Amino acid sequence: MQLERVHFARRADRSRYIADRFGHALQPSLLDVGCDRAVLRELLPLERYTGIDMGGTPDLRLDLEATERLPFEDESFDAVVCSDVLEHLDNLHPMFDELVRVASRHILISLPNNWCNARRPIARGKGHMAHYGLPLERPVDRHKWFFGFSEAREFLQGQLGRHPLQIVEMVANEKPRSAPIRALRRMRWPGERYLNRYAHTLWVLFRKQS
Repeated sequence: MQLERVHFARRADRSRYIADRFGHALQPSLLDVGCDRAVLRELLPLERYTGIDMGGTPDLRLDLEATERLPFEDESFDAVVCSDVLEHLDNLHPMFDELVRVASRHILISLPNNWCNARRPIARGKGHMAHYGLPLERPVDRHKWFFGFSEAREFLQGQLGRHPLQIVEMVANEKPRSAPIRALRRMRWPGERYLNRYAHTLWVLFRKQS
């Protein structure tokens, strides 16, 4: 597994990372699940792009939590990308199955490390965590699952026993920090503990086996 230093200040930054880092595996036809403003359409040389979301500017407006079956035939797309979407869904597990069903070659999944995001407010004893908490009004968007890096990796690796998949690449992201800071952190929290504290996103590129 590779650990890459990158920070996503905006959703468009995440799309550019996807295009630069994994774009070679996301062609010629792509289903972008949770596409928001469909930025990937302009970033990749695609023959066919379909973006689905309940907000933004998708090709198809779709509430994934109210969807049992995606409105596409089996293996309709060469590739499917689903970046930081599954954690928003109560029906995370059946929706993962649907992503595999409609892909013919590659599936790119990213999951956030919620432990990383919670680390500072818990340590300080104050603050808030995005997509969690107890707001006065019911939020439109929130996370339905709280998990750390290790759990995210175990979940995605576990899909190899449920689907005809193999992992092509597994990548973790951490925010850019100086080498001395990273070294001190690794001394204090070695191995998996470092990833659970500081790796903010996990990416897995799957290849579907025929």
